[in-house]
Amino acid sequence: MDTFVDQQGSELAFNVMDQFCPSRVVLQRIGDKWTPLVFQALKQGVLRFSELRSAIGGVTPKVLTQTLRSLERDGLVSRTVYAEVPPRVEYRLTELGVSLLEPLDAVRAWAETHAGSVLTSRDAFDDA
Repeated sequence: MDTFVDQQGSELAFNVMDQFCPSRVVLQRIGDKWTPLVFQALKQGVLRFSELRSAIGGVTPKVLTQTLRSLERDGLVSRTVYAEVPPRVEYRLTELGVSLLEPLDAVRAWAETHAGSVLTSRDAFDDA
């Protein structure tokens, strides 16, 4: 269990196994289908929406927009709009977002290493 001191100086305890724990919201965001892919693309640097969409592949504009808005709301991604014609919008990881790269990279590496075993197990289960 971890603790956090809020803006009023109160110490709050976090336990992910508690159904009301705020850390579950964070885990839900990280576990979202598109979040790790957005991070993978943005770890290379600043990207525009169309560049992000191309880098990720298979994501609809609507879903990518929703994902980026959620990540921006959570302080993980920043969005910069330039007053140009046409408007230019760029996305980048915030300092908080950069701090999440190492854990996400570890999960990505595990997935790439063990994908074959997982797929083999899935096929065996489905055949049984």
